[in-house]
Amino acid sequence: MHRSHFLTWVCLTALAASCGKKQAESNGSATSPPVSPAAGGDANVIKIVSSLPRTGSANAQTTTMVNGIKMAVEEVGGKIGNYTLVYEDWDDASAKKGDWDPEVEAANADKAVKDPNVVAYIGTYNSGAAKIAMPILNKANLPMISPANTYTGLTKPGMGEPNEPGVYRPSGKINYFRVVPADDIQGMSAAEWIKKLGGKAVYVLDDRGLYGKGVADVFVASAPELGISIYGREGIDPKAQEYRSLMTKIKAMNPDWIYYGGTTQTNAGQIAKDIVAVGMSARLMVPDGCFEEAFIQAAGVENVAGRAFVTFGGVPPEQLTGKGADFVKKYKERYKAEPQAYAVYGYVAAKVALDAMAKVGSKDRAALRDAILATEQKDGALGTWKFDKNGDTTMTVMSGNIVENGKFKFATLLGTGAGAAPAPAAATPAAP
Repeated sequence: MHRSHFLTWVCLTALAASCGKKQAESNGSATSPPVSPAAGGDANVIKIVSSLPRTGSANAQTTTMVNGIKMAVEEVGGKIGNYTLVYEDWDDASAKKGDWDPEVEAANADKAVKDPNVVAYIGTYNSGAAKIAMPILNKANLPMISPANTYTGLTKPGMGEPNEPGVYRPSGKINYFRVVPADDIQGMSAAEWIKKLGGKAVYVLDDRGLYGKGVADVFVASAPELGISIYGREGIDPKAQEYRSLMTKIKAMNPDWIYYGGTTQTNAGQIAKDIVAVGMSARLMVPDGCFEEAFIQAAGVENVAGRAFVTFGGVPPEQLTGKGADFVKKYKERYKAEPQAYAVYGYVAAKVALDAMAKVGSKDRAALRDAILATEQKDGALGTWKFDKNGDTTMTVMSGNIVENGKFKFATLLGTGAGAAPAPAAATPAAP
């Protein structure tokens, strides 16, 4: 859900060090003593915070996530046992970047650790930001619950860099959890969907970022096993003004599809524009980092109508059932607006934290961490699921969505094998 610009490990180390946090050994085997929160605080207050990009084009999406968090807080009446519950909405973006900022994310994590009232950290939106916050929060036993991160290396051994995920766990304990399926599921589901739609040849692009390159890597590994040819693969400059020369080169190869591993913030909209501008007939598939109205706006409705396809972990709001449908109804009543895709994930992340807080009944971060790991939601807003030993959700359902009349439209279930719902007839791509 979700997503970052590329960060080398050297940058991560430097940023973490700037906050006074020494990284663990690269193999993740070394442990560090837990960092205790500062003494003091308000004995009557217990606090959760979120760290999400609230500046820039991701704001519309993160606003609905924050609204979901607020709804969960309101459901408990702003109280946990004898504590007054406080929620704070923190921005991890900066005006100079117009997106999440490594320095701001590091500062947010450090601030949370030092506040003895903070017992849960909801975030991040971007996987690159998670890499920075995770080791800082881990040393303090401070639970971190992401409603949007999907990069596999954050949690899954052998599916990222050699030192991942151990390097994010200097204490030797797991304190990071996510309520969305990871990119190993999404990349494979994208390849399966293209196969179902009759695709035979794909040119793959990525934004060279942690999230974008990661999901593209999985796609490239999965596609040939399904009989799909990869005509080429390259990273782009996500800050370029346009990509017409690249699209002209790709057009000459005549692929059926272009797969872009990236986000709205890393120029997915411009790629959609330039596919049309050079007269290419290929359709475009993008991951959940583009599943927001800002992508359609950036691309232009006429450029994505019937030819842009988006994968997403879970199903869009209008397809939720049971308590999920109840959430959507209450959201509309509360905010007089439609929730975007990640609103329910913000809500569920907060529910996980609040349920653990009610169970533990204290500010003991380690006890809360253990209670979250034992979470098992039955018939919740996202159905029935639990966290596995790595802190990943056991939910594996994905959805495929298309763009029609300037809006996203649910097309099919993905990631559920033969039992997936059949795809409706896809709209005919607009003439180039």
